[in-house]
Amino acid sequence: MRHPLMLSLLLIASSAAAEINVTVEIPRIDASEYHRPYVAVWVEDGGHEVVANLAVWYAQKETKEGAGSKWLADLRQWWRRSGRDQTLPIDGVSGATRPVGQHQLRFDAAKPPFAALKPGQYALVVEAVREVGGRELLRIPFDWPVTASRHLDARGEHELGLVKLDLIP
Repeated sequence: MRHPLMLSLLLIASSAAAEINVTVEIPRIDASEYHRPYVAVWVEDGGHEVVANLAVWYAQKETKEGAGSKWLADLRQWWRRSGRDQTLPIDGVSGATRPVGQHQLRFDAAKPPFAALKPGQYALVVEAVREVGGRELLRIPFDWPVTASRHLDARGEHELGLVKLDLIP
């Protein structure tokens, strides 16, 4: 028979899981006509195939110009590799555009979409595009599975600020 304290420690140890934390910074841009950017965040494998969509932020409401999803094709890389094959909104992935600031995405590696990843080399990809603005794409390579804590980042020049990827085993 196991001691109650030992059972508690086993439960704590088994409940600890690897975490993936992503921070996407949307910078302040001084422009006479400012629009929040559309942003897509995904994971791709070594062959640049999308293996997981993590976030797609776009205008959720119908406007006089049409539905916000109409402009998702402007996220060119994401659209060509995954977006055009999606049924929108994507449950748990789609959301409204974000204001200036840092925005967090947190994932448990033991749950989808990361639980299905095979060992190998991957990249976190973040693409942003803004009406009457520019387009920017950042790629942060990483190895899977996570064996040691890693902090990785990339800095955008215009449409994206600092994008951080924290991998915690």
